Amino acid sequence: MTASPKFPTSRDLVNQIRFDTDRGKVWMQETRMLLVHSCLFQNLRDELVATIGAQRASTLLMRLGFHSGWRDAELARKLRPELSTPDAFAAGPQFAMIQGMVHVEPVRIEFDLEAGSFYGELLWDGAFEADLLLASGGSTTKPACAFLTGYSSGFTTFYMGRQILFHEVECQACGAQRCRIIGRPTEEWDDPDELNRILQSESLAEELFTLQEQLNQAQASNHAHAYADEAIKVNFAGTSPALLAAWRLLKKAAKNDITVFLKGETGVGKEVFARTLYQQSQRAQGPFVTVNCACIPPDLIESELFGVEKGAFTGAHASRPGKFERANGGTLFLDEVTELTPRAQAALLRVLQEGELDRVGGTETKKVDVRIIAASNEDLATAVANGKFRVDLLYRLNVFPVSIPALRERREDIPLLVNHFLRKFKSKYGKTITGITDKALQALMEHDWPGNIRELENLVERGIILTESNQRIDLDSLAPILGTSRDVALRVEQRGDGHLGKSSEHAQAVPDKLCETLLNEGFAFEDFEKKLLSTAMHKAQGNVSQAARLLGLSRGQMAYRLEKLEKTDAETP
Repeated sequence: MTASPKFPTSRDLVNQIRFDTDRGKVWMQETRMLLVHSCLFQNLRDELVATIGAQRASTLLMRLGFHSGWRDAELARKLRPELSTPDAFAAGPQFAMIQGMVHVEPVRIEFDLEAGSFYGELLWDGAFEADLLLASGGSTTKPACAFLTGYSSGFTTFYMGRQILFHEVECQACGAQRCRIIGRPTEEWDDPDELNRILQSESLAEELFTLQEQLNQAQASNHAHAYADEAIKVNFAGTSPALLAAWRLLKKAAKNDITVFLKGETGVGKEVFARTLYQQSQRAQGPFVTVNCACIPPDLIESELFGVEKGAFTGAHASRPGKFERANGGTLFLDEVTELTPRAQAALLRVLQEGELDRVGGTETKKVDVRIIAASNEDLATAVANGKFRVDLLYRLNVFPVSIPALRERREDIPLLVNHFLRKFKSKYGKTITGITDKALQALMEHDWPGNIRELENLVERGIILTESNQRIDLDSLAPILGTSRDVALRVEQRGDGHLGKSSEHAQAVPDKLCETLLNEGFAFEDFEKKLLSTAMHKAQGNVSQAARLLGLSRGQMAYRLEKLEKTDAETP
Protein backbone atom coordinates (compact mmCIF):
# COMPACT_ATOMS: atom_id res chain seq x y z
CA MET A 1 0.00 0.00 0.00
CA THR A 2 1.41 3.39 -1.01
CA ALA A 3 0.58 6.42 1.10
CA SER A 4 -0.57 9.72 -0.26
CA PRO A 5 2.19 12.37 -0.24
CA LYS A 6 -0.09 14.52 1.89
CA PHE A 7 -0.94 13.68 5.49
CA PRO A 8 -4.57 13.67 6.71
CA THR A 9 -5.76 16.16 9.32
CA SER A 10 -4.22 15.76 12.75
CA ARG A 11 -7.10 17.29 14.73
CA ASP A 12 -7.93 13.97 16.39
CA LEU A 13 -4.37 13.87 17.72
CA VAL A 14 -4.18 17.52 18.75
CA ASN A 15 -7.45 17.18 20.66
CA GLN A 16 -5.81 14.67 23.00
CA ILE A 17 -3.67 17.41 24.55
CA ARG A 18 -4.87 18.69 27.93
CA PHE A 19 -3.25 21.36 30.09
CA ASP A 20 -3.95 20.86 33.80
CA THR A 21 -2.28 24.05 35.00
CA ASP A 22 -3.79 23.82 38.48
CA ARG A 23 -1.85 20.62 39.11
CA GLY A 24 1.16 21.29 36.92
CA LYS A 25 0.57 18.53 34.37
CA VAL A 26 0.23 18.25 30.61
CA TRP A 27 -1.52 15.20 29.14
CA MET A 28 -1.43 13.59 25.73
CA GLN A 29 -4.48 11.37 26.16
CA GLU A 30 -3.37 9.24 29.16
CA THR A 31 0.36 9.94 28.94
CA ARG A 32 1.97 12.73 30.93
CA MET A 33 4.03 15.08 28.76
CA LEU A 34 6.54 17.82 29.52
CA LEU A 35 7.04 21.26 28.03
CA VAL A 36 10.73 22.04 28.55
CA HIS A 37 13.29 24.27 26.92
CA SER A 38 14.73 22.52 23.89
CA CYS A 39 18.23 23.68 24.82
CA LEU A 40 18.10 21.25 27.75
CA PHE A 41 18.32 18.42 25.23
CA GLN A 42 21.52 19.86 23.79
CA ASN A 43 22.93 20.21 27.30
CA LEU A 44 22.06 16.57 27.94
CA ARG A 45 23.66 15.49 24.69
CA ASP A 46 26.86 17.40 25.49
CA GLU A 47 27.01 15.83 28.96
CA LEU A 48 26.52 12.35 27.51
CA VAL A 49 29.19 12.84 24.88
CA ALA A 50 31.63 14.12 27.50
CA THR A 51 30.80 11.26 29.88
CA ILE A 52 30.35 8.16 27.73
CA GLY A 53 31.55 9.23 24.28
CA ALA A 54 29.79 10.27 21.08
CA GLN A 55 28.96 6.76 19.86
CA ARG A 56 27.42 5.60 23.11
CA ALA A 57 25.57 8.88 23.50
CA SER A 58 24.05 8.53 20.03
CA THR A 59 23.03 4.93 20.75
CA LEU A 60 21.42 5.90 24.05
CA LEU A 61 19.47 8.77 22.46
CA MET A 62 18.29 6.51 19.66
CA ARG A 63 17.12 3.96 22.22
CA LEU A 64 15.18 6.66 24.08
CA GLY A 65 13.64 7.82 20.80
CA PHE A 66 12.66 4.24 19.92
CA HIS A 67 10.70 3.84 23.15
CA SER A 68 9.07 7.25 22.70
CA GLY A 69 7.95 6.33 19.17
CA TRP A 70 6.65 2.99 20.41
CA ARG A 71 4.53 4.74 23.06
CA ASP A 72 3.06 7.11 20.49
CA ALA A 73 2.27 4.15 18.23
CA GLU A 74 0.32 2.59 21.09
CA LEU A 75 -1.73 5.77 21.36
CA ALA A 76 -2.17 5.95 17.57
CA ARG A 77 -3.55 2.43 17.58
CA LYS A 78 -6.27 3.52 20.01
CA LEU A 79 -7.13 6.68 18.10
CA ARG A 80 -6.90 5.20 14.63
CA PRO A 81 -7.62 1.47 15.00
CA GLU A 82 -7.59 0.73 11.25
CA LEU A 83 -3.86 0.00 11.24
CA SER A 84 -3.86 -1.06 7.61
CA THR A 85 -4.58 2.46 6.36
CA PRO A 86 -2.01 5.15 5.50
CA ASP A 87 -3.91 7.53 7.79
CA ALA A 88 -3.04 5.34 10.77
CA PHE A 89 0.65 5.29 9.88
CA ALA A 90 0.64 9.05 9.35
CA ALA A 91 0.04 9.49 13.08
CA GLY A 92 3.78 8.92 13.67
CA PRO A 93 5.01 11.90 11.65
CA GLN A 94 2.05 13.92 12.90
CA PHE A 95 2.87 13.22 16.54
CA ALA A 96 6.45 14.30 15.86
CA MET A 97 5.19 17.59 14.42
CA ILE A 98 2.61 18.15 17.18
CA GLN A 99 5.31 17.64 19.82
CA GLY A 100 7.52 20.23 18.13
CA MET A 101 10.29 17.83 17.13
CA VAL A 102 10.34 18.22 13.34
CA HIS A 103 8.35 19.03 10.23
CA VAL A 104 7.87 15.88 8.16
CA GLU A 105 7.25 15.62 4.44
CA PRO A 106 6.61 12.14 2.99
CA VAL A 107 8.51 11.27 -0.19
CA ARG A 108 7.64 7.62 -0.56
CA ILE A 109 5.89 5.25 1.83
CA GLU A 110 5.06 1.69 0.76
CA PHE A 111 3.98 -1.07 3.10
CA ASP A 112 2.05 -4.30 3.26
CA LEU A 113 1.12 -5.36 6.78
CA GLU A 114 0.29 -8.93 5.82
CA ALA A 115 3.50 -9.47 3.88
CA GLY A 116 5.55 -7.43 6.35
CA SER A 117 7.18 -5.36 3.62
CA PHE A 118 8.02 -1.72 4.27
CA TYR A 119 9.87 1.12 2.59
CA GLY A 120 9.69 4.66 3.88
CA GLU A 121 11.46 7.79 2.76
CA LEU A 122 10.79 11.08 4.54
CA LEU A 123 12.20 14.60 4.48
CA TRP A 124 12.72 16.49 7.73
CA ASP A 125 12.84 20.25 7.97
CA GLY A 126 13.74 21.95 11.23
CA ALA A 127 14.70 18.72 13.02
CA PHE A 128 15.26 19.85 16.60
CA GLU A 129 18.50 17.91 17.09
CA ALA A 130 20.12 19.37 13.98
CA ASP A 131 18.85 22.88 14.79
CA LEU A 132 20.17 22.71 18.36
CA LEU A 133 23.59 21.54 17.25
CA LEU A 134 23.88 24.28 14.63
CA ALA A 135 22.58 26.94 17.04
CA SER A 136 25.22 25.97 19.60
CA GLY A 137 27.95 26.53 16.99
CA GLY A 138 28.77 22.85 16.77
CA SER A 139 29.50 20.87 13.64
CA THR A 140 29.53 17.21 12.70
CA THR A 141 30.31 14.95 9.80
CA LYS A 142 27.82 12.33 11.00
CA PRO A 143 24.01 12.58 11.12
CA ALA A 144 22.91 14.24 14.36
CA CYS A 145 19.24 13.24 14.68
CA ALA A 146 19.64 10.07 16.77
CA PHE A 147 16.53 10.56 18.90
CA LEU A 148 14.30 11.27 15.90
CA THR A 149 15.70 8.34 13.95
CA GLY A 150 15.00 6.10 16.93
CA TYR A 151 11.51 7.59 17.23
CA SER A 152 10.71 6.73 13.61
CA SER A 153 12.09 3.21 14.07
CA GLY A 154 10.08 2.64 17.25
CA PHE A 155 6.79 3.90 15.83
CA THR A 156 7.13 1.91 12.61
CA THR A 157 8.29 -1.26 14.39
CA PHE A 158 5.14 -1.21 16.51
CA TYR A 159 2.99 -0.37 13.50
CA MET A 160 4.40 -3.11 11.27
CA GLY A 161 4.75 -5.77 13.95
CA ARG A 162 8.36 -6.40 12.91
CA GLN A 163 11.67 -4.61 13.33
CA ILE A 164 12.02 -1.58 11.08
CA LEU A 165 15.19 0.50 11.17
CA PHE A 166 15.49 4.06 9.88
CA HIS A 167 18.79 5.62 8.84
CA GLU A 168 19.43 9.33 8.39
CA VAL A 169 21.18 9.47 5.02
CA GLU A 170 21.29 13.30 4.83
CA CYS A 171 21.37 15.73 7.75
CA GLN A 172 21.09 19.50 8.00
CA ALA A 173 23.77 19.44 10.70
CA CYS A 174 26.15 18.06 8.07
CA GLY A 175 25.32 20.80 5.56
CA ALA A 176 22.36 19.22 3.73
CA GLN A 177 19.40 21.41 2.83
CA ARG A 178 17.05 19.05 4.66
CA CYS A 179 17.38 15.82 6.60
CA ARG A 180 16.40 12.67 4.71
CA ILE A 181 15.63 9.35 6.39
CA ILE A 182 14.99 5.92 4.89
CA GLY A 183 13.38 3.01 6.70
CA ARG A 184 13.46 -0.69 5.84
CA PRO A 185 13.14 -4.01 7.68
CA THR A 186 16.36 -4.59 9.60
CA GLU A 187 17.40 -7.60 7.52
CA GLU A 188 17.45 -5.44 4.38
CA TRP A 189 20.26 -3.28 5.78
CA ASP A 190 23.93 -4.19 5.59
CA ASP A 191 24.00 -4.84 9.35
CA PRO A 192 20.76 -6.70 10.25
CA ASP A 193 21.67 -6.86 13.96
CA GLU A 194 22.15 -3.11 14.31
CA LEU A 195 18.75 -2.40 15.85
CA ASN A 196 19.13 -5.24 18.35
CA ARG A 197 22.41 -3.77 19.53
CA ILE A 198 20.86 -0.33 19.82
CA LEU A 199 18.02 -1.63 21.97
CA GLN A 200 20.26 -3.66 24.27
CA SER A 201 21.81 -1.99 27.30
CA GLU A 202 25.50 -1.41 26.78
CA SER A 203 28.11 -2.78 29.15
CA LEU A 204 28.48 0.58 30.86
CA ALA A 205 24.77 0.77 31.50
CA GLU A 206 24.73 -2.80 32.76
CA GLU A 207 27.51 -1.98 35.19
CA LEU A 208 25.58 1.02 36.45
CA PHE A 209 22.42 -1.04 36.80
CA THR A 210 24.36 -3.69 38.74
CA LEU A 211 25.77 -1.09 41.10
CA GLN A 212 22.34 0.46 41.54
CA GLU A 213 20.85 -2.92 42.33
CA GLN A 214 23.55 -3.58 44.92
CA LEU A 215 22.86 -0.18 46.48
CA ASN A 216 19.12 -0.87 46.56
CA GLN A 217 19.71 -4.21 48.23
CA ALA A 218 21.98 -2.62 50.82
CA GLN A 219 19.37 0.02 51.58
CA ALA A 220 16.59 -2.53 51.71
CA SER A 221 18.49 -4.60 54.26
CA ASN A 222 18.16 -1.70 56.70
CA HIS A 223 14.38 -2.06 56.56
CA ALA A 224 13.70 -5.72 55.89
CA HIS A 225 15.36 -9.03 55.06
CA ALA A 226 14.94 -10.48 51.59
CA TYR A 227 12.05 -12.91 51.91
CA ALA A 228 11.25 -15.79 49.60
CA ASP A 229 7.56 -15.44 50.35
CA GLU A 230 5.94 -13.49 47.49
CA ALA A 231 3.33 -11.82 49.67
CA ILE A 232 5.95 -10.47 52.06
CA LYS A 233 7.78 -8.81 49.16
CA VAL A 234 4.53 -7.08 48.24
CA ASN A 235 3.70 -5.77 51.69
CA PHE A 236 7.11 -4.25 52.21
CA ALA A 237 7.38 -2.75 48.75
CA GLY A 238 7.67 0.90 49.56
CA THR A 239 9.36 3.53 51.65
CA SER A 240 6.38 5.45 53.02
CA PRO A 241 6.79 6.68 56.62
CA ALA A 242 3.65 4.83 57.75
CA LEU A 243 4.92 1.52 56.39
CA LEU A 244 8.41 1.96 57.82
CA ALA A 245 6.96 2.83 61.24
CA ALA A 246 4.98 -0.42 61.27
CA TRP A 247 8.05 -2.34 60.10
CA ARG A 248 10.23 -0.91 62.91
CA LEU A 249 7.68 -2.02 65.51
CA LEU A 250 7.47 -5.45 63.90
CA LYS A 251 11.25 -5.91 64.08
CA LYS A 252 11.26 -5.05 67.78
CA ALA A 253 8.43 -7.48 68.49
CA ALA A 254 10.18 -10.23 66.52
CA LYS A 255 13.08 -10.24 68.97
CA ASN A 256 10.75 -11.10 71.86
CA ASP A 257 7.96 -13.57 72.58
CA ILE A 258 5.40 -10.91 73.36
CA THR A 259 1.77 -11.17 72.23
CA VAL A 260 1.18 -8.84 69.27
CA PHE A 261 -2.07 -7.31 68.11
CA LEU A 262 -2.24 -6.14 64.47
CA LYS A 263 -4.68 -3.35 63.76
CA GLY A 264 -5.72 -2.52 60.20
CA GLU A 265 -8.50 -2.41 57.67
CA THR A 266 -9.61 -5.29 55.49
CA GLY A 267 -7.09 -6.03 52.76
CA VAL A 268 -4.01 -4.34 54.26
CA GLY A 269 -2.25 -7.69 54.63
CA LYS A 270 -2.49 -8.50 58.33
CA GLU A 271 -1.72 -12.17 57.72
CA VAL A 272 1.34 -11.18 55.71
CA PHE A 273 2.58 -9.06 58.61
CA ALA A 274 1.90 -11.93 61.00
CA ARG A 275 3.85 -14.35 58.82
CA THR A 276 6.71 -11.86 58.59
CA LEU A 277 6.80 -11.54 62.38
CA TYR A 278 6.82 -15.33 62.69
CA GLN A 279 9.67 -15.76 60.21
CA GLN A 280 11.79 -13.18 62.01
CA SER A 281 11.16 -14.62 65.47
CA GLN A 282 12.95 -17.29 67.46
CA ARG A 283 9.99 -19.58 66.70
CA ALA A 284 10.61 -19.56 62.96
CA GLN A 285 11.50 -23.28 63.03
CA GLY A 286 8.18 -24.14 64.64
CA PRO A 287 4.71 -24.30 63.03
CA PHE A 288 2.75 -21.28 61.87
CA VAL A 289 -1.01 -21.83 62.13
CA THR A 290 -3.64 -19.34 60.99
CA VAL A 291 -7.28 -19.13 62.04
CA ASN A 292 -9.91 -16.74 60.68
CA CYS A 293 -12.33 -16.64 63.58
CA ALA A 294 -15.06 -15.10 61.43
CA CYS A 295 -15.12 -18.14 59.11
CA ILE A 296 -15.85 -20.74 61.79
CA PRO A 297 -19.45 -21.33 62.99
CA PRO A 298 -19.90 -20.25 66.64
CA ASP A 299 -20.80 -23.77 67.79
CA LEU A 300 -17.57 -25.17 66.34
CA ILE A 301 -15.09 -22.46 67.26
CA GLU A 302 -14.08 -24.02 70.58
CA SER A 303 -13.44 -27.46 69.10
CA GLU A 304 -11.47 -25.90 66.22
CA LEU A 305 -9.26 -23.90 68.56
CA PHE A 306 -8.86 -26.20 71.54
CA GLY A 307 -9.56 -29.66 70.11
CA VAL A 308 -12.25 -32.23 70.83
CA GLU A 309 -12.45 -35.67 72.42
CA LYS A 310 -14.29 -38.54 70.81
CA GLY A 311 -18.01 -38.54 71.61
CA ALA A 312 -18.02 -34.99 72.96
CA PHE A 313 -20.94 -34.20 70.64
CA THR A 314 -22.78 -35.71 67.73
CA GLY A 315 -20.34 -36.11 64.86
CA ALA A 316 -17.21 -36.23 67.05
CA HIS A 317 -16.25 -39.74 65.94
CA ALA A 318 -12.59 -39.36 66.88
CA SER A 319 -10.41 -37.25 69.11
CA ARG A 320 -8.43 -34.56 67.35
CA PRO A 321 -6.19 -31.69 68.40
CA GLY A 322 -7.18 -28.08 67.89
CA LYS A 323 -5.25 -25.20 66.40
CA PHE A 324 -3.44 -24.44 69.65
CA GLU A 325 -2.01 -27.93 69.92
CA ARG A 326 -1.00 -27.90 66.26
CA ALA A 327 0.82 -24.62 66.82
CA ASN A 328 2.64 -25.88 69.92
CA GLY A 329 6.22 -24.60 69.85
CA GLY A 330 5.36 -22.11 67.15
CA THR A 331 2.99 -19.25 66.39
CA LEU A 332 -0.81 -19.04 66.15
CA PHE A 333 -2.35 -16.19 64.19
CA LEU A 334 -5.93 -15.38 65.21
CA ASP A 335 -7.51 -13.12 62.61
CA GLU A 336 -10.82 -11.32 63.28
CA VAL A 337 -10.43 -12.21 66.95
CA THR A 338 -13.40 -10.06 67.98
CA GLU A 339 -15.68 -12.67 66.35
CA LEU A 340 -14.91 -15.24 69.06
CA THR A 341 -17.83 -16.39 71.20
CA PRO A 342 -17.84 -15.48 74.93
CA ARG A 343 -16.90 -19.06 75.90
CA ALA A 344 -14.06 -19.13 73.39
CA GLN A 345 -12.83 -15.78 74.72
CA ALA A 346 -12.71 -17.19 78.25
CA ALA A 347 -10.79 -20.25 77.08
CA LEU A 348 -8.38 -18.06 75.12
CA LEU A 349 -7.77 -15.91 78.19
CA ARG A 350 -6.84 -19.03 80.13
CA VAL A 351 -4.34 -20.10 77.48
CA LEU A 352 -2.75 -16.68 77.50
CA GLN A 353 -2.51 -16.56 81.29
CA GLU A 354 -1.74 -20.18 82.20
CA GLY A 355 -0.52 -21.74 78.95
CA GLU A 356 -3.01 -24.62 79.27
CA LEU A 357 -6.31 -25.76 77.76
CA ASP A 358 -8.96 -28.46 77.89
CA ARG A 359 -10.31 -30.15 74.79
CA VAL A 360 -14.06 -30.02 74.29
CA GLY A 361 -15.45 -33.04 76.14
CA GLY A 362 -12.03 -33.81 77.64
CA THR A 363 -10.89 -34.17 81.24
CA GLU A 364 -7.15 -33.86 80.80
CA THR A 365 -5.52 -30.44 80.90
CA LYS A 366 -2.90 -29.96 78.19
CA LYS A 367 0.05 -27.60 78.36
CA VAL A 368 0.86 -25.59 75.22
CA ASP A 369 3.67 -23.21 74.33
CA VAL A 370 2.28 -20.91 71.68
CA ARG A 371 3.07 -17.35 70.66
CA ILE A 372 -0.19 -15.48 69.87
CA ILE A 373 -0.56 -12.90 67.12
CA ALA A 374 -4.09 -11.52 66.98
CA ALA A 375 -5.67 -9.18 64.46
CA SER A 376 -8.94 -7.43 63.72
CA ASN A 377 -10.27 -4.69 61.51
CA GLU A 378 -12.52 -3.71 64.41
CA ASP A 379 -11.24 -1.55 67.26
CA LEU A 380 -10.94 -3.64 70.43
CA ALA A 381 -11.97 -0.78 72.72
CA THR A 382 -15.12 -0.27 70.66
CA ALA A 383 -15.88 -4.00 70.80
CA VAL A 384 -15.50 -3.88 74.58
CA ALA A 385 -17.75 -0.84 74.86
CA ASN A 386 -20.40 -2.66 72.81
CA GLY A 387 -20.24 -5.68 75.10
CA LYS A 388 -18.85 -7.86 72.33
CA PHE A 389 -15.39 -8.42 73.79
CA ARG A 390 -13.99 -9.12 77.25
CA VAL A 391 -12.05 -6.22 78.72
CA ASP A 392 -9.56 -8.53 80.50
CA LEU A 393 -8.87 -10.28 77.18
CA LEU A 394 -8.29 -6.90 75.57
CA TYR A 395 -5.52 -6.20 78.06
CA ARG A 396 -3.89 -9.56 77.35
CA LEU A 397 -4.02 -9.20 73.54
CA ASN A 398 -3.29 -5.52 73.22
CA VAL A 399 0.13 -5.66 74.91
CA PHE A 400 2.05 -4.73 71.74
CA PRO A 401 -0.27 -3.15 69.17
CA VAL A 402 1.00 -2.52 65.63
CA SER A 403 -1.08 -0.38 63.26
CA ILE A 404 -0.82 -1.46 59.62
CA PRO A 405 -1.36 1.56 57.38
CA ALA A 406 -4.18 1.60 54.87
CA LEU A 407 -3.12 1.93 51.26
CA ARG A 408 -4.47 5.48 51.07
CA GLU A 409 -2.02 6.35 53.88
CA ARG A 410 0.93 5.08 51.83
CA ARG A 411 0.01 6.30 48.35
CA GLU A 412 3.66 6.85 47.41
CA ASP A 413 4.07 3.06 47.50
CA ILE A 414 1.34 2.42 44.91
CA PRO A 415 3.65 2.57 41.84
CA LEU A 416 5.95 -0.04 43.38
CA LEU A 417 3.01 -2.29 44.21
CA VAL A 418 1.56 -1.86 40.72
CA ASN A 419 4.86 -2.87 39.13
CA HIS A 420 5.02 -5.95 41.32
CA PHE A 421 1.51 -7.04 40.37
CA LEU A 422 2.23 -6.33 36.70
CA ARG A 423 5.17 -8.72 36.79
CA LYS A 424 3.14 -11.31 38.65
CA PHE A 425 0.12 -11.33 36.36
CA LYS A 426 2.02 -10.88 33.10
CA SER A 427 3.73 -14.15 33.93
CA LYS A 428 0.49 -15.80 35.04
CA TYR A 429 -1.45 -14.90 31.89
CA GLY A 430 1.48 -15.04 29.46
CA LYS A 431 0.91 -11.50 28.19
CA THR A 432 3.42 -8.82 27.27
CA ILE A 433 1.98 -5.73 28.92
CA THR A 434 4.29 -2.74 28.59
CA GLY A 435 3.09 -0.97 31.73
CA ILE A 436 0.34 1.39 32.79
CA THR A 437 -0.53 4.80 31.38
CA ASP A 438 0.37 7.87 33.41
CA LYS A 439 -3.26 8.87 33.72
CA ALA A 440 -4.31 5.40 34.86
CA LEU A 441 -1.56 5.50 37.49
CA GLN A 442 -2.75 8.89 38.68
CA ALA A 443 -6.27 7.50 38.98
CA LEU A 444 -4.89 4.71 41.15
CA MET A 445 -3.05 7.27 43.26
CA GLU A 446 -6.27 9.23 43.81
CA HIS A 447 -8.50 6.27 44.66
CA ASP A 448 -9.43 5.82 48.35
CA TRP A 449 -8.83 2.02 48.33
CA PRO A 450 -11.46 0.66 50.71
CA GLY A 451 -10.14 -2.82 49.85
CA ASN A 452 -6.50 -1.75 50.20
CA ILE A 453 -3.72 -3.94 48.71
CA ARG A 454 -6.11 -6.78 47.94
CA GLU A 455 -8.27 -4.40 45.90
CA LEU A 456 -5.23 -3.04 44.06
CA GLU A 457 -4.06 -6.54 43.21
CA ASN A 458 -7.49 -7.46 41.83
CA LEU A 459 -7.61 -4.24 39.84
CA VAL A 460 -4.24 -4.81 38.19
CA GLU A 461 -5.18 -8.40 37.37
CA ARG A 462 -8.37 -7.16 35.70
CA GLY A 463 -6.36 -4.60 33.73
CA ILE A 464 -3.96 -7.29 32.51
CA ILE A 465 -6.87 -9.40 31.27
CA LEU A 466 -8.55 -6.52 29.44
CA THR A 467 -5.38 -5.14 27.84
CA GLU A 468 -4.01 -6.48 24.58
CA SER A 469 -0.40 -7.66 24.44
CA ASN A 470 2.21 -4.96 23.74
CA GLN A 471 -0.16 -2.33 25.14
CA ARG A 472 -0.28 -0.40 28.39
CA ILE A 473 -3.17 -0.67 30.83
CA ASP A 474 -5.27 2.44 30.32
CA LEU A 475 -7.91 4.25 32.33
CA ASP A 476 -10.81 2.52 30.58
CA SER A 477 -9.58 -0.84 31.89
CA LEU A 478 -9.64 0.45 35.47
CA ALA A 479 -12.49 2.97 35.63
CA PRO A 480 -15.42 0.55 36.17
CA ILE A 481 -13.92 -0.38 39.54
CA LEU A 482 -12.52 3.02 40.45
CA GLY A 483 -15.92 4.60 39.86
CA THR A 484 -17.90 5.61 36.81
CA SER A 485 -15.61 5.94 33.82
CA ARG A 486 -16.59 9.50 33.02
CA ASP A 487 -16.29 10.64 36.64
CA VAL A 488 -12.74 9.32 36.77
CA ALA A 489 -11.90 10.87 33.42
CA LEU A 490 -13.21 14.24 34.55
CA ARG A 491 -11.46 14.02 37.89
CA VAL A 492 -8.11 12.97 36.46
CA GLU A 493 -8.03 14.38 32.94
CA GLN A 494 -9.81 17.69 33.15
CA ARG A 495 -9.56 18.80 36.76
CA GLY A 496 -9.57 22.56 36.81
CA ASP A 497 -9.20 24.33 33.51
CA GLY A 498 -8.74 21.42 31.08
CA HIS A 499 -6.90 22.34 27.86
CA LEU A 500 -8.58 25.65 27.10
CA GLY A 501 -7.31 27.76 29.98
CA LYS A 502 -9.17 29.38 32.88
CA SER A 503 -12.75 30.52 32.67
CA SER A 504 -11.64 34.13 32.60
CA GLU A 505 -9.82 33.41 29.36
CA HIS A 506 -13.03 32.04 27.85
CA ALA A 507 -14.77 35.29 28.72
CA GLN A 508 -12.08 37.30 26.95
CA ALA A 509 -12.14 35.21 23.76
CA VAL A 510 -13.47 36.81 20.56
CA PRO A 511 -16.98 35.39 19.86
CA ASP A 512 -17.35 33.22 16.75
CA LYS A 513 -19.98 34.60 14.35
CA LEU A 514 -21.57 31.22 13.61
CA CYS A 515 -21.79 30.39 17.32
CA GLU A 516 -23.23 33.82 18.06
CA THR A 517 -25.93 33.28 15.42
CA LEU A 518 -26.83 29.86 16.82
CA LEU A 519 -27.08 31.20 20.37
CA ASN A 520 -29.37 34.03 19.23
CA GLU A 521 -31.74 31.52 17.61
CA GLY A 522 -32.61 29.55 20.75
CA PHE A 523 -29.73 27.11 20.35
CA ALA A 524 -29.97 23.72 22.16
CA PHE A 525 -26.60 22.05 22.57
CA GLU A 526 -27.99 18.53 22.90
CA ASP A 527 -29.91 18.82 19.62
CA PHE A 528 -26.90 20.31 17.86
CA GLU A 529 -24.60 17.57 19.13
CA LYS A 530 -27.09 14.92 18.01
CA LYS A 531 -27.31 16.38 14.51
CA LEU A 532 -23.54 16.79 14.28
CA LEU A 533 -22.90 13.19 15.33
CA SER A 534 -25.55 11.88 12.96
CA THR A 535 -24.14 13.89 10.07
CA ALA A 536 -20.61 12.66 10.74
CA MET A 537 -21.78 9.03 10.93
CA HIS A 538 -23.71 9.44 7.68
CA LYS A 539 -20.73 11.02 5.94
CA ALA A 540 -18.47 8.21 7.22
CA GLN A 541 -21.02 5.57 6.11
CA GLY A 542 -21.39 4.27 9.65
CA ASN A 543 -17.65 3.93 10.34
CA VAL A 544 -17.19 5.16 13.92
CA SER A 545 -13.44 5.72 13.62
CA GLN A 546 -13.79 7.74 10.41
CA ALA A 547 -16.62 9.81 11.90
CA ALA A 548 -14.44 10.48 14.95
CA ARG A 549 -11.65 11.80 12.75
CA LEU A 550 -14.07 14.09 10.93
CA LEU A 551 -14.98 15.61 14.32
CA GLY A 552 -11.43 15.65 15.67
CA LEU A 553 -12.25 13.08 18.35
CA SER A 554 -10.72 9.79 19.37
CA ARG A 555 -12.71 6.64 18.62
CA GLY A 556 -13.36 6.17 22.34
CA GLN A 557 -14.72 9.71 22.72
CA MET A 558 -16.95 9.21 19.69
CA ALA A 559 -18.22 5.84 20.92
CA TYR A 560 -19.08 7.38 24.30
CA ARG A 561 -21.07 10.18 22.72
CA LEU A 562 -22.98 7.76 20.49
CA GLU A 563 -23.73 5.54 23.49
CA LYS A 564 -24.98 8.53 25.46
CA LEU A 565 -27.11 9.58 22.51
CA GLU A 566 -28.69 6.11 22.21
CA LYS A 567 -29.41 6.05 25.93
CA THR A 568 -31.05 9.49 25.78
CA ASP A 569 -33.22 8.43 22.83
CA ALA A 570 -34.28 5.25 24.66
CA GLU A 571 -35.30 7.20 27.77
CA THR A 572 -37.24 9.81 25.79
CA PRO A 573 -40.98 8.89 25.72
